[in-house]
Amino acid sequence: MNYSKYILWVVLCITCVSTPAQTIEKILSKEEALQLALENNYGIQISNNNVEIAKNNKNLLNTGFLPTVTGNAGAIYNIDNTEATFSNGNVTSLEGAESNRYNASINLNYTLFDGLGRRYNYKQLKEQYNLSELQARETIENTVLQLFSVYYNVAKLSEDVVLLKQNLKISQDRLERVNYQFDYGQNTKLAVLNAEVDVNNDSINLLNTKQLLENSKRDLYVVLGKNELPNFNVDTLVSFGLQPTRDELYKKVSVNNVTLKQLDKNILISDFQLKSNKSGYLPSIGLTGTYGWNKNNNNAASFVATSTNTGLSGGINLSWDIFNGGRNRTQVQNAKINLNNQKLQKQQVALQISRDFNNAWEDYQNKLFVLQTQEKNVQTSTDNFNRTEERFKLGQITSIEFRQAQLNLINAKNAKIGAKYEAKLAELQLMQLSGDLLNSSF
Repeated sequence: MNYSKYILWVVLCITCVSTPAQTIEKILSKEEALQLALENNYGIQISNNNVEIAKNNKNLLNTGFLPTVTGNAGAIYNIDNTEATFSNGNVTSLEGAESNRYNASINLNYTLFDGLGRRYNYKQLKEQYNLSELQARETIENTVLQLFSVYYNVAKLSEDVVLLKQNLKISQDRLERVNYQFDYGQNTKLAVLNAEVDVNNDSINLLNTKQLLENSKRDLYVVLGKNELPNFNVDTLVSFGLQPTRDELYKKVSVNNVTLKQLDKNILISDFQLKSNKSGYLPSIGLTGTYGWNKNNNNAASFVATSTNTGLSGGINLSWDIFNGGRNRTQVQNAKINLNNQKLQKQQVALQISRDFNNAWEDYQNKLFVLQTQEKNVQTSTDNFNRTEERFKLGQITSIEFRQAQLNLINAKNAKIGAKYEAKLAELQLMQLSGDLLNSSF
């Protein structure tokens, strides 16, 4: 009895504390949750940064199409012991003779033709950027699915808490009734004890569900990238907005599915890599240009004391790897194999996605049917409970029979709540496969 009273006291305290708190808790709507996830989720932020890197890489400055300009400068200082014999027979001997030389130049190099290698490399970089955008989209889609999986779990547990509070109130009323009946000799002590046990069990279920709700709210904040106390409620309204037929939706899979689109980009990149490797069979032609300045200060043993040169020079060069040990041939063969592997991988993944789509469609239809059936069960269980409650109040049935009707109603309502959110998540998974997840309603 003392333990029972303790549990009832704890539940009463939690209810009293949580009731005013709920009045100040804001409603975190689905749209707001989605916006927060897109802005703050760390996985999405990292993916967006990778897109920026790919964008920088495809810039013209990273393609090799522009010339290179380098500057060089130098100075040399000499102290020599020199003995020089001139053509007229004179001999000059110097110790510690000083001389120095200075030079500066600007060099320009530009590749006119490299076998089209840089052209295909540039196309690869552009496709890598497009691929990074698709990878970012996939990250966003997976995050959205994760977000609403947790969001709807919070919504389900929120409804469960309300349901369990109602259930506890019914059990408390029943305990109060059987106590009155016992006091007036209309019932046995066993009925009172059974009612107390049921109140205790319902209280424990409520406490455990509240704890699960708080944990789930913290999980949701992790997805949202927030580090705050989860003081909020969620929207428990669920709508189903899937309009296309199965065939219409399946047609979108081959066009919009993000995984298949990434494989298309990988095939294109591999094709450009093959063409880039083939460019090694062709020569490269380049231009060079230099503007230089040189000054020499010679020692006394030289005919010229000081000389200064400035000038502009230019040239054209051709380079051709006629045979480089077979490296080009090996690279081309490997690129062909890699391209074929990419095509095979797409066929394999396309087959798997087709299977996944069919499974997801049937799973969605089944869950909608289950939801409709559970709604009927709730209505039936409600009618049964209302009739049972009337008979219990009239003393026509036992408290155990009343408890069974109560449990049937609670289980039916709980099953309906679960079926509702399971059907919605099945719809979202189906929309992801068709590539319409980010355009669907939540």
